[in-house]
Amino acid sequence: MGWMYTINDTIVALATAPGEGAIGVIRLSGSEAIAIAEKIFKGKKLSKLPSHTLHLGKIVAGETTIDEVVVSLFKGPKSYTGENVVEISCHGSPYILQQIIDLCLKQGARMAKPGEFTLRAFLKGKMDLTQAEAVADLIASQSGASHQAAMHNLRGGFSQELRSMREELIKFSALIELELDFSQEDVEFADRTQLYDLISRIREATRRLVDSFRLGNVIKNGVSVAIIGKPNAGKSTLLNALLNEERAIVSDIAGTTRDTIEEVLNINGVLFRLIDTAGIREHSSDAIERIGVQRSKEAMSNADVVVYLFDLKESLVADIIDQAEELKKTGTTYILVGNKSDALGIGNAKEKFAALDNNILFISAKNKENTQQLKEALYELAMQGKVKPEGTIVTNARHYGALQDVLRSLEDIKKGMDENLPGDLVALDIRNALHYLGDITGEVTTEDKLDYIFSKFCIGK
Repeated sequence: MGWMYTINDTIVALATAPGEGAIGVIRLSGSEAIAIAEKIFKGKKLSKLPSHTLHLGKIVAGETTIDEVVVSLFKGPKSYTGENVVEISCHGSPYILQQIIDLCLKQGARMAKPGEFTLRAFLKGKMDLTQAEAVADLIASQSGASHQAAMHNLRGGFSQELRSMREELIKFSALIELELDFSQEDVEFADRTQLYDLISRIREATRRLVDSFRLGNVIKNGVSVAIIGKPNAGKSTLLNALLNEERAIVSDIAGTTRDTIEEVLNINGVLFRLIDTAGIREHSSDAIERIGVQRSKEAMSNADVVVYLFDLKESLVADIIDQAEELKKTGTTYILVGNKSDALGIGNAKEKFAALDNNILFISAKNKENTQQLKEALYELAMQGKVKPEGTIVTNARHYGALQDVLRSLEDIKKGMDENLPGDLVALDIRNALHYLGDITGEVTTEDKLDYIFSKFCIGK
């Protein structure tokens, strides 16, 4: 991105989604944002007006009126980026939007790069790096849980935890450094017992954050669920029952589904990607069907959860026991689901499969019986008994990696104290931990890292 050389430019971009809409918003940010807007805005003189105000007028190119607009005025540093910001709300015609952006470019603005508005907010100290990344997560959130996690981080919840850890470590690091200055006098400023307690508390808090990443991944990316089973077990019917829509082609002919079909289901604010696969059967003369079966096995190996669906009436108990053992061997998280309970009856089904010790969920996909219980079972497996997150949940792989480095540094500090290592070596380990904590919030970072992080943002944010 090379932001060191361009951060003083005034940038412009479409802030709303591209395409036709009722309203589109064009955002300008930089020292010349107000001056540039004034040159194309026919109405009140914007530079004379107070910040945080709205103004009706027209965007003009010479004598030609492009559109009637509302201009929002935000004078720095009290703005999103910390700079002068002007937002032009116009009609959402792609032609109009492009005309206004072109006018801004002609007056000296340049097109913003991905994430550049939020990068400027970070560089101006309006937010730290975890909050900046939460902006992207918030935009990308597709469920209640992912929205809640992003909002928690955007408000600074994660940052506050890290800041508290860092401040306490800095205090002890300073005391140990002071000891080194007075090494000839053999004095001890840093209470080792207190340091032990501090390291223990921070290790526990860091480990909790590291462990939360599994749940964070579920919240951010959803859970992939492969619905597998023999041909005509009712996989497509189950998919339709869970979605309450006719998404998959359903017929009585075995092997109708030749490929994988993926749909998204929201259960209690968590997204589940349901993959309806071709029926698993070992021998088939149909080349296309064999490809479908192979893809099913691939989907099964990549899935977070496998729903093994079988026909209660037609299936042999021994076969289901063998299938359960096979899934256990691969370490797969799975649910056994017996379908077509309407044909066999729940009582008969429970009696027939008693050997499986009630580890089967009995449903009728056709009649939508017990499908709600299946949704609840999927949710419990994904969340592992945890309720919706209230505290900090790590959803970012970069944060997860840095926290693992923090944890290793804390282990080194403890080991150093256990072995009575010299204070300069303990201080070095503390500095390492501080570095990794600062790396998460952006207090310690590089231009290359910022380029990588903000390049993943959408343009206009």
